[in-house]
Amino acid sequence: MSVAKSHASHGGAADSHAHHGGHEHHWETSLAPLALVVGVVCLLPAAFISYFVYEDLKLASIFMGFGTPIVLFAVSKWVNEGMTQPSIAPGLAAVGLPLFIVSEIFIFLAMFAAYWMFRLFAVSWPPAGSPEMPTGMPLLMTALLVTSSVTAHVAEEKEAHGDVSGLRTWLMLTILLGLAFLSCTAYEYTHLIGHGFVPGVSVFSTAFFGITGFHASHVMVGLFAFLFVLIPAFRGRTNKTFLQCVSVYWHFVDVVWFFVVSQIYFW
Repeated sequence: MSVAKSHASHGGAADSHAHHGGHEHHWETSLAPLALVVGVVCLLPAAFISYFVYEDLKLASIFMGFGTPIVLFAVSKWVNEGMTQPSIAPGLAAVGLPLFIVSEIFIFLAMFAAYWMFRLFAVSWPPAGSPEMPTGMPLLMTALLVTSSVTAHVAEEKEAHGDVSGLRTWLMLTILLGLAFLSCTAYEYTHLIGHGFVPGVSVFSTAFFGITGFHASHVMVGLFAFLFVLIPAFRGRTNKTFLQCVSVYWHFVDVVWFFVVSQIYFW
């Protein structure tokens, strides 16, 4: 009996320790990761297979219509959790972000490597029938992205000095510049498609739309990320780590664009 009492006493002490600042185990749960996976599966493989394998446009549209709101919900919920809940493991962003950027570098590098193989081993380049690539538009797009990196940096400085109003202003300028960049991309695509330059016409057209489209998708992701920083800022809520991560991602997208311009338009 004395042993039992001893164990009970120790157990009570342990419970008291856990309740008063001890290392109690705590589970963090979120619906966002599962929702994001479901949404991405609907948007990419399910829609792709429906259209290109089964040639069913209606089914592909259903998957895309189902996946889009789920992805938006998942991203917004995940960002909201990151903005409002304290991290149980501080400092992970400093490790995770470089790993993410490196993985993105390898994806772009694979696409550029394929383009270089096509370009260097082609008998003539660009293939016959390809329109002349514009030079003025990509230079304008470069100026827009470089300026947006400057405005994003200024937004960081405003946040660091507690100027939430300035943060909002410079974030809105960054988003507007990014939207202008995407508008230029859409205009350029419309012009080239009007001349019959579409994916699948030649190796060059496939590489062109593949690389520039993949980069444009990263610009869109960056704009959504900035938007998720901007919306809480209107309620006076900011997160320095999240803003820094989004800014670094945006600068990375900016640097990649220099490779796109030099290799696709001017080589």
